[in-house]
Amino acid sequence: MWSGRQGRLRPVGCVVEELRCRRREREAALRKARREQQLISKRLLRDDASEEAEGGCVAMILGETEIQHFLRLAQQGTEEKERERALVSLRRGLQHPETQQTFIWLEGSMRTLVGLLTSNQALLQLEAARCLHELSHSEQSAVAEACLPATSYLLTYLSGHSSDFIELCLYTLGNLIVESEAVRRQLLPQGIVPALAACIQSPHLTVLEALGYALSQLLQVKEAPEMIIPSPSADSSVLGSTLPEHILRLLQPGPKLNLGVAVEFAWCLHYIICSQVDNTLLISHGGLSTLGLLLLDMAGAVQRTEDTGLELLACPVLRCLSNLLTEAAMEVVGGQNQLEDERVVAALFILLQFFLQKQPSLLPEGLWLLNNLTANSPSFCTSLLSMDLIEPLLQLLPVSNVVSILVLTVLCNVAEKGPAYCQRLWPGPLLSCLIGTLAFPDIEVVGQSLELLQLLFLYQPEAAKDFLQQSGLQVLERHQEEAQLQDRVHALQQTALHQ
Repeated sequence: MWSGRQGRLRPVGCVVEELRCRRREREAALRKARREQQLISKRLLRDDASEEAEGGCVAMILGETEIQHFLRLAQQGTEEKERERALVSLRRGLQHPETQQTFIWLEGSMRTLVGLLTSNQALLQLEAARCLHELSHSEQSAVAEACLPATSYLLTYLSGHSSDFIELCLYTLGNLIVESEAVRRQLLPQGIVPALAACIQSPHLTVLEALGYALSQLLQVKEAPEMIIPSPSADSSVLGSTLPEHILRLLQPGPKLNLGVAVEFAWCLHYIICSQVDNTLLISHGGLSTLGLLLLDMAGAVQRTEDTGLELLACPVLRCLSNLLTEAAMEVVGGQNQLEDERVVAALFILLQFFLQKQPSLLPEGLWLLNNLTANSPSFCTSLLSMDLIEPLLQLLPVSNVVSILVLTVLCNVAEKGPAYCQRLWPGPLLSCLIGTLAFPDIEVVGQSLELLQLLFLYQPEAAKDFLQQSGLQVLERHQEEAQLQDRVHALQQTALHQ
């Protein structure tokens, strides 16, 4: 915290450096919070057509006797259709948590189901896999751990020929991965990473989407940064496999880009980047340029049509770009990895306007990227000014406190680049907007406004005079008694009066 208590003005460099340090600390805390808020979920894959064919009957809770009966029929029935119907009935019963609990504690039940999974009869095998899938969707870790005897077979079947069966196995594995550490301890030495890497070249979009889901589940677990993303044995780690380059390939814009697949793998890339294991590897594979081109493509798509569904892709793509930029200063990243300044800024503002109208919750994601673009790059700040984007940025201030803080932070990034940048920020609508934000009840918004005004006063003395003429000191007096703001208010008052 810098202070102006003694009534002395400190050198501009000292004040600017303290403002930068405070902002870096706040942004580091925000990044940590974002990493800790990753969502782990489960998915249930059910065949609507088969559900209709089964007559839409209400699934019944099964007791031990019914479970044993259906397993015996599935194992020993004289006709294949009879055996298949028995597994269908069992699967429907397993949709109930009560049946799942009964099933896993019934001696020999899982052994019998795994035996049917390894059957040489395709329909029985498929129904057995569907039963396992129902079990994998349970919220009880004991149910997931009961499925351990099946995991090696599920992995083996990923190299099969039936895309439907592979898809089912992938979703089942994805569900099991997040539920139990015991499951993961078994899957890793069984070779889940190489098995997933082998699937990524599948020509089937349903398989790729399921693969993205399973991989994202694996990348989110707590031990991923230490045990799954890196590894001494290259072929058993994510970064040591071909997965990163293929993920980036699937995110390349063009006619082959599939939205569902891209969404899944964009989240995978986000979790890899958040692990902070080796983001330079992703940059060397063209991560920044691929994501930058995808951003341009998304902006073009929302201009062409309102109903694109791209807001689902926008969130992970914006986060990936934001977090990669915190690792690599743009000046250091050469050649094909550099982002085109004006094109990226223009595309980002197109998306911000789209979010404002359709998905306001995504505005912070876009502004976070703009913050990271402008933090260490005078060229991006120049683009912001030369394209007259300050006023559209100010129009976002009323949306929310979070949005206000990010808008003000971006403006601080521009102002701290020096007098030439502050001259282009002032005059204009900025002063009236800042006097307005000083009246906000949120202390962080007010604090960020004070930081921006301090920079403007230091580099553009006319700003301080205008502030005084518009009764700025009276606005500041409201915050003199607030402990978190006292020092900054006093320092700003001193700066304004000595210009």
